[in-house]
Amino acid sequence: MAIRKIRISGDPILTKKTKKVEEFRERLAQLLDDMQETMKENNGIGIAGPQVGVLRSVVVILNDDCICELVNPEIVESSGEQEITEGCLSFPGQYGITRRPMKVKILAQDRNGKEFTLEAEKLAAAAICHEIDHLSGILFKSRVIKMIDKN
Repeated sequence: MAIRKIRISGDPILTKKTKKVEEFRERLAQLLDDMQETMKENNGIGIAGPQVGVLRSVVVILNDDCICELVNPEIVESSGEQEITEGCLSFPGQYGITRRPMKVKILAQDRNGKEFTLEAEKLAAAAICHEIDHLSGILFKSRVIKMIDKN
Protein backbone atom coordinates (compact mmCIF):
# COMPACT_ATOMS: atom_id res chain seq x y z
CA MET A 1 0.00 0.00 0.00
CA ALA A 2 1.05 3.56 -0.64
CA ILE A 3 -0.11 6.93 0.51
CA ARG A 4 -1.13 8.97 -2.50
CA LYS A 5 -1.01 12.72 -2.93
CA ILE A 6 -4.38 14.34 -2.26
CA ARG A 7 -5.45 16.80 -4.94
CA ILE A 8 -6.21 20.18 -3.42
CA SER A 9 -8.74 22.88 -4.32
CA GLY A 10 -7.87 24.46 -7.65
CA ASP A 11 -6.71 21.19 -9.24
CA PRO A 12 -8.85 20.78 -12.38
CA ILE A 13 -9.22 17.01 -11.90
CA LEU A 14 -11.54 17.68 -8.96
CA THR A 15 -14.21 19.16 -11.24
CA LYS A 16 -14.14 16.41 -13.86
CA LYS A 17 -16.59 13.51 -14.11
CA THR A 18 -15.25 10.03 -13.52
CA LYS A 19 -15.58 6.99 -15.74
CA LYS A 20 -17.22 3.76 -14.70
CA VAL A 21 -14.88 0.95 -13.66
CA GLU A 22 -15.07 -1.82 -16.24
CA GLU A 23 -12.07 -3.98 -15.29
CA PHE A 24 -11.81 -5.54 -11.85
CA ARG A 25 -8.15 -6.47 -11.67
CA GLU A 26 -5.11 -6.04 -9.44
CA ARG A 27 -4.73 -2.40 -10.47
CA LEU A 28 -8.16 -1.59 -8.99
CA ALA A 29 -7.35 -3.50 -5.80
CA GLN A 30 -4.10 -1.54 -5.45
CA LEU A 31 -5.95 1.76 -5.96
CA LEU A 32 -8.52 0.87 -3.28
CA ASP A 33 -5.78 -0.21 -0.85
CA ASP A 34 -3.89 3.04 -1.48
CA MET A 35 -7.07 5.10 -1.02
CA GLN A 36 -7.72 3.42 2.34
CA GLU A 37 -4.18 4.15 3.49
CA THR A 38 -4.36 7.74 2.25
CA MET A 39 -7.71 8.33 3.97
CA LYS A 40 -6.44 6.91 7.28
CA GLU A 41 -3.19 8.86 7.12
CA ASN A 42 -5.14 12.10 6.63
CA ASN A 43 -7.81 11.34 9.28
CA GLY A 44 -10.59 11.33 6.69
CA ILE A 45 -13.91 9.50 6.74
CA GLY A 46 -14.14 9.23 2.96
CA ILE A 47 -12.11 9.67 -0.20
CA ALA A 48 -12.95 9.46 -3.90
CA GLY A 49 -10.87 8.60 -6.96
CA PRO A 50 -10.46 12.18 -8.23
CA GLN A 51 -9.00 13.22 -4.88
CA VAL A 52 -6.02 10.97 -5.57
CA GLY A 53 -5.85 11.91 -9.24
CA VAL A 54 -7.79 8.96 -10.67
CA LEU A 55 -10.88 9.61 -12.80
CA ARG A 56 -12.63 6.35 -11.97
CA SER A 57 -15.86 5.84 -10.01
CA VAL A 58 -14.37 4.57 -6.77
CA VAL A 59 -14.99 5.63 -3.18
CA VAL A 60 -13.65 4.47 0.17
CA ILE A 61 -15.77 5.41 3.17
CA LEU A 62 -15.81 4.82 6.90
CA ASN A 63 -19.23 3.49 7.91
CA ASP A 64 -19.88 2.39 11.49
CA ASP A 65 -16.18 1.80 12.17
CA CYS A 66 -15.69 -0.38 9.10
CA ILE A 67 -14.21 0.67 5.80
CA CYS A 68 -16.41 0.20 2.75
CA GLU A 69 -15.14 0.15 -0.81
CA LEU A 70 -17.71 1.40 -3.31
CA VAL A 71 -17.05 0.86 -6.98
CA ASN A 72 -19.47 2.50 -9.43
CA PRO A 73 -21.76 3.63 -6.59
CA GLU A 74 -25.14 5.19 -7.18
CA ILE A 75 -27.76 6.40 -4.77
CA VAL A 76 -30.98 4.48 -5.35
CA GLU A 77 -33.00 5.82 -2.39
CA SER A 78 -32.72 8.71 0.01
CA SER A 79 -34.95 10.06 2.74
CA GLY A 80 -35.07 12.74 5.37
CA GLU A 81 -32.82 15.75 5.63
CA GLN A 82 -30.07 16.90 7.93
CA GLU A 83 -27.85 19.91 8.25
CA ILE A 84 -24.32 18.77 8.92
CA THR A 85 -20.87 20.27 9.19
CA GLU A 86 -18.67 19.05 6.36
CA GLY A 87 -15.04 19.34 5.52
CA CYS A 88 -13.03 17.83 2.70
CA LEU A 89 -9.52 16.44 2.38
CA SER A 90 -9.20 18.51 -0.80
CA PHE A 91 -10.09 21.71 1.11
CA PRO A 92 -7.90 21.47 4.21
CA GLY A 93 -9.06 23.58 7.12
CA GLN A 94 -12.31 24.64 5.42
CA TYR A 95 -15.71 23.66 6.79
CA GLY A 96 -19.30 24.45 5.99
CA ILE A 97 -22.84 23.50 6.86
CA THR A 98 -24.62 21.50 4.14
CA ARG A 99 -28.02 19.85 3.73
CA ARG A 100 -27.84 16.14 2.99
CA PRO A 101 -30.25 13.21 3.20
CA MET A 102 -30.61 11.59 6.63
CA LYS A 103 -30.61 8.11 5.06
CA VAL A 104 -29.35 6.71 1.77
CA LYS A 105 -29.38 3.37 0.06
CA ILE A 106 -26.76 2.80 -2.59
CA LEU A 107 -26.03 0.20 -5.19
CA ALA A 108 -22.35 -0.45 -5.80
CA GLN A 109 -19.82 -3.12 -6.69
CA ASP A 110 -16.97 -4.48 -4.63
CA ARG A 111 -13.36 -4.77 -5.79
CA ASN A 112 -14.24 -8.03 -7.57
CA GLY A 113 -17.24 -6.61 -9.43
CA LYS A 114 -19.92 -8.19 -7.24
CA GLU A 115 -22.97 -5.92 -6.79
CA PHE A 116 -24.27 -5.09 -3.33
CA THR A 117 -26.50 -2.57 -1.60
CA LEU A 118 -25.53 -0.49 1.40
CA GLU A 119 -27.75 1.55 3.68
CA ALA A 120 -26.34 4.38 5.76
CA GLU A 121 -27.68 7.17 7.91
CA LYS A 122 -26.60 10.37 9.61
CA LEU A 123 -22.86 11.10 9.21
CA ALA A 124 -22.22 8.07 7.01
CA ALA A 125 -25.10 9.04 4.68
CA ALA A 126 -23.73 12.58 4.36
CA ALA A 127 -20.21 11.27 3.74
CA ILE A 128 -21.41 8.90 1.02
CA CYS A 129 -23.29 11.73 -0.72
CA HIS A 130 -20.18 13.94 -0.43
CA GLU A 131 -17.93 11.30 -2.00
CA ILE A 132 -20.41 10.37 -4.75
CA ASP A 133 -20.58 14.09 -5.58
CA HIS A 134 -16.80 13.98 -6.17
CA LEU A 135 -17.41 11.35 -8.86
CA SER A 136 -19.50 13.90 -10.78
CA GLY A 137 -17.02 16.75 -10.26
CA ILE A 138 -19.24 18.40 -7.64
CA LEU A 139 -17.35 19.92 -4.72
CA PHE A 140 -18.81 20.28 -1.24
CA LYS A 141 -18.45 24.06 -1.27
CA SER A 142 -21.16 24.23 -3.95
CA ARG A 143 -23.53 22.60 -1.44
CA VAL A 144 -22.57 24.79 1.53
CA ILE A 145 -25.29 26.87 3.16
CA LYS A 146 -22.78 28.69 5.34
CA MET A 147 -19.01 28.45 5.74
CA ILE A 148 -17.86 28.16 9.36
CA ASP A 149 -14.64 28.74 11.25
CA LYS A 150 -13.56 25.67 13.25
CA ASN A 151 -10.40 27.18 14.74
